[in-house]
Amino acid sequence: MPITFKKLSPVFMGEVSPIDLRQVHDRETLETLRAGMDEFGVLVFRNQQFTNEEQLEFAQRFDGTLHAKTSVAVLGKNRFGNEALTDISNVNEKGEILAVDDRRRTSTVSNRLWHTDASFEDPAGRYSMLSARVLPPVRADTEFADMRAAYDALDEETRDSLVELKVHHSIVYSRSVLGFEFSDSERDRLKGAVHPLVRTLPGSGRKSLYLASHAAHVVDWPVPEGRLLLRDLIEHATQREFTYRHEWQPFDFVIWDNRATMHRARPFDDKKYRRELRRTTTLDLPLPVTA
Repeated sequence: MPITFKKLSPVFMGEVSPIDLRQVHDRETLETLRAGMDEFGVLVFRNQQFTNEEQLEFAQRFDGTLHAKTSVAVLGKNRFGNEALTDISNVNEKGEILAVDDRRRTSTVSNRLWHTDASFEDPAGRYSMLSARVLPPVRADTEFADMRAAYDALDEETRDSLVELKVHHSIVYSRSVLGFEFSDSERDRLKGAVHPLVRTLPGSGRKSLYLASHAAHVVDWPVPEGRLLLRDLIEHATQREFTYRHEWQPFDFVIWDNRATMHRARPFDDKKYRRELRRTTTLDLPLPVTA
């Protein structure tokens, strides 16, 4: 059957017709899905019952090199034995809910801020892929914002003023906003990276704002003025018309383009209910010619 996409919001987000991504190996189908990413920015796949290894294998087939230098990896050993499979959960290696003062929990609470995965690295993250394995009996949604539509909605004078600006991204900065502090040795492993404030997306040719909570300051600007600009742009980009809230179903698999979107976790009672998701993120590198 041909692949179809159902638009979930007026400006972005697409739900893909039934497909088993574990069985997708052919170039034509992969290219169709990549074209869907270029159009929608976020794709939702239902009932994708991946094992950890199958998710890693699909992520590499779909988009090449995986990101493994995560902030979670800096804090401790990955319970799955592979840093490319990020543990987006509120449980420890025994499956027990993390204590309120556990460092991994206090760090990842910052995922409730608008962010883009791995923007604090160079090369930065391209696609993130999140698999819902264990869901709580209450809503624990993820919200997305279309940064292409947000850029398009700016007036021409504002767009022109942004196009040459560069921004330093730092997860040390974004975590500190909510009171989490890395140790000196952890900071040494998380130096941050500089990226353009406006990016042109190669697949679609559209321009997109590239910023979120990791955006620490505008290069060569006074820090206060730069941070005010970034805050104003985030407020602009997260207006209702540019956002969509995804309500997770068991075994949902969601792929988003970090170059074109921001996202944030919405709060739930994580001291009472388990929530386990697995994330793979690819790096913004050229795809291998055999992909």
